[in-house]
Amino acid sequence: MDITLALTFLEIARSRSFLHAAERLHVTPTTVSARVRTLESLLGRPLFTRNKAGAALTPAGEQFVPHASLLVQVWERARQQVAVPEGRRAVLSVGCEVSLWDPLLLDWLLWMRSAAPHLAARTEVGGAAELLDKVAAGVLDIAIVYAPRQRPGLRVELLIEEKLVMVTTSPQRAFPRPGEYVYVDWGPDFALQHGMVFAELSNPGVTAGLGPLGREYLLAAGGAGYFRQDVVRDDLQAGRLYRVKGAPEFLYPAYAVYAAEGDAAIVEPGLAGFRQAVRPKAASGLTPPAPTAPRPARRPAGGR
Repeated sequence: MDITLALTFLEIARSRSFLHAAERLHVTPTTVSARVRTLESLLGRPLFTRNKAGAALTPAGEQFVPHASLLVQVWERARQQVAVPEGRRAVLSVGCEVSLWDPLLLDWLLWMRSAAPHLAARTEVGGAAELLDKVAAGVLDIAIVYAPRQRPGLRVELLIEEKLVMVTTSPQRAFPRPGEYVYVDWGPDFALQHGMVFAELSNPGVTAGLGPLGREYLLAAGGAGYFRQDVVRDDLQAGRLYRVKGAPEFLYPAYAVYAAEGDAAIVEPGLAGFRQAVRPKAASGLTPPAPTAPRPARRPAGGR
């Protein structure tokens, strides 16, 4: 099937309009209609019903959405693998959950540049469910996520057993007041545990959906909040931040997820890089070690 048919179908499904899809794809509405007729002929089912409000998916159209998305993803993956940059043998595609990428992806990229120069690296940041779908579809080689669900055909390796710790810019204050507290969204598990311990901080003055943003705001404006221990280590040592005495710690494990049948020659150097990147800076050294044998998969403590 022509991949443009799937792309056109998905654009109509998103915009709910043949006209808007034509504008986004830079083609005429007649071309969009022709593509839909061709696709419906191939599938033997109508995919849209058109009315004054635009275009609505039929039951068959609803069922075709994930398949069309998969077709586009697999095509994009194939296109990238075929178009390997000069001097590289293959492309290693990695995705990382939003709350985990900083500084992990940068450290990983720097390690890979020295340890695996034969591989071209492609990185992206996204939500856990989206990243796992892409690993299952073969679009990504590795995904780094928090609390993944088990899926057939995927291996899960514990990568980081990190903690979230409460830090403050004011060492004199024991516990923060709601108005000076910065709540960082570390996921539903953290939200549940945090709410049980700190009911009075359930409605803070500032909420950040991204850890690095919350940390930068905290350093600039002052206050307190929970952050990954390894990320604020330098701030604690430099006296920019202080641990809040008596505040509980929360576990924040992260996992590397990859296909069981993935190409070990591509996946294993990437995994070795992540294992190295998560080591304490003082222990990691400057010379990257050679890729090690695959570690056995470990089952995550829980899922979401």
